[in-house]
Amino acid sequence: MIIYKSAAELEAMRQSSRIVAAVLGELEPLIRPGIRTRDLDLYAEKRTRELGAVPAFKGYRGYPASVCISVNEEIIHGIPSGRILQEGDIVSLDFGVLYEGFFSDSALTVPVGRTSPEALKLVAAAERSFFKGLEQMKEGNRLSDISAAVQQSVESEGFSVIRQFIGHGIGRALHEEPQVPNFGAPGRGPKLRPGMTLAIEPMIAAGGYEVEILEDGWTAVTRDRSLSAHFEHTVAMTENGPEILSARTPAAARPRPSLLKESPHA
Repeated sequence: MIIYKSAAELEAMRQSSRIVAAVLGELEPLIRPGIRTRDLDLYAEKRTRELGAVPAFKGYRGYPASVCISVNEEIIHGIPSGRILQEGDIVSLDFGVLYEGFFSDSALTVPVGRTSPEALKLVAAAERSFFKGLEQMKEGNRLSDISAAVQQSVESEGFSVIRQFIGHGIGRALHEEPQVPNFGAPGRGPKLRPGMTLAIEPMIAAGGYEVEILEDGWTAVTRDRSLSAHFEHTVAMTENGPEILSARTPAAARPRPSLLKESPHA
């Protein structure tokens, strides 16, 4: 059952989403060669709690961290650790919070230092496909119009769409109906209506879309070990069209945060 949000509920989701946007906006400039993924996670949890929210992923179905940090061929659900980011890596940050009873969820993929043109093209393609999907989020269209637009955008650039993981509804639960695949034929599924809130999240690969889960039981990687990128926002359908609730401030306008000085891992 799809849960349509009232005006008051949408405002609560805006507040939750602003926290996700703020924390991800602070994490992004911290990504550089030499930083440990665990330190990014510690920073995110500390800032989330300072802002009055709770990390949504920590403890969810047993996940042990606040941010899913996935590097290179890792698609999603990478666990922060002592791994040190290297020049040329790409790293995906998938992050959610619970604030005043409402969840929000967002993700982006960031280059680490100087990265190959192919990797940068992949990262840009993931983001571009999200916006192509968003263009279809208008009253009268159907849910799979978003899915089809994402797939067409990704494949037109020579990449593949991961099929094992998809987007979802979001609100008082982290995962609500409907499911939002990043592939499929247009014109199917429920009609898009005001009050619908979705986490639209293209996950794409430079090679094939087949997936393996590593021994930790969480980290999903491309079977052919090709690079993967992830981009996501929490979006609301309103009377005036789609609204990106988790939109981040442009990087040039953000103050640059410092690393967590008190962390024993810094």
